Amino acid sequence: MSAGTFDLAAWSTERLDRVEQALSRWVPASAPAGLGEAMRYAVLDGGKRLRPLLVMAAAEAVAREADGMALRAQTNGAALRAACAVELIHAYSLVHDDMPSMDNDVLRRGKPTVHVVYGEAMALLAGDALQALAFELLTPDDGTVPAATQATLCRLLARAAGFDGMAGGQAIDLTSVGLALTEAQLSTMHRLKTGALLQGSVMMGLACAEAPPLARDALAAYGAAVGLAFQVVDDILDVTADSVTLGKTAGKDAAHDKPTYVSLLGLAASQAYAQALLAQALAALQASGLHNTDALRALADMVVNRSC
Repeated sequence: MSAGTFDLAAWSTERLDRVEQALSRWVPASAPAGLGEAMRYAVLDGGKRLRPLLVMAAAEAVAREADGMALRAQTNGAALRAACAVELIHAYSLVHDDMPSMDNDVLRRGKPTVHVVYGEAMALLAGDALQALAFELLTPDDGTVPAATQATLCRLLARAAGFDGMAGGQAIDLTSVGLALTEAQLSTMHRLKTGALLQGSVMMGLACAEAPPLARDALAAYGAAVGLAFQVVDDILDVTADSVTLGKTAGKDAAHDKPTYVSLLGLAASQAYAQALLAQALAALQASGLHNTDALRALADMVVNRSC
């Protein structure tokens, strides 16, 4: 199937149905003292679910027909858990980022942020609980995910979310308000804050199946390009789209005097850079030697050419 005939909407709908059902099943409403309600509010019924889709697309790209039905089922089960775990980490990061001590935002995914609805203390706990649950999902004790795969998935997710990934990038972001960063400094911040978890999603998908070294290196490059492109486009949309379209507060980067690609390069150059990153991502897929990359190609195109 060529990229021109690949139906991303149909492909995504089937996989997102599985992710939504699993998240609804695994994020407990029964957590005490209203914590479960806050956790579910933070995760369910909203968001692009890009990270879970990248996990599943990467797992499918490396799964081999010769693996047999049992091994393919194992790969699919691991990929679903990895997809949900990545989304839980993403959701927890949004809950914490939106709090008054961080970005102090009141709108997320088209609805009031968690701390606005449930209070700051409960929002903090909901984020903490979502983070812990992500790693619990990756370590089932029923034998469905091999121990070695569990360890690899946990390591990849921890690295993408920690000091050398998302948390480190957010720290740079908080300390860069009002500063004139160089393009290299801005790239470092965005590759950590946003790109690391997106690239990590791709690599976690690979970890659910046996991938040849060439494919691992190529898809790492793909994930890095898509991860940075996502943030470049976010910077563009912050000045070109409205809050209703975005589902979050538009124009907040400029209002808070945060460094962005648009403020550094200008709008036209930022748009050109996003397209260049898309070209890098597609070239990496071409170099991977994998044949089942239509979903990864379509997701990269969606990231760069999206309107919200």
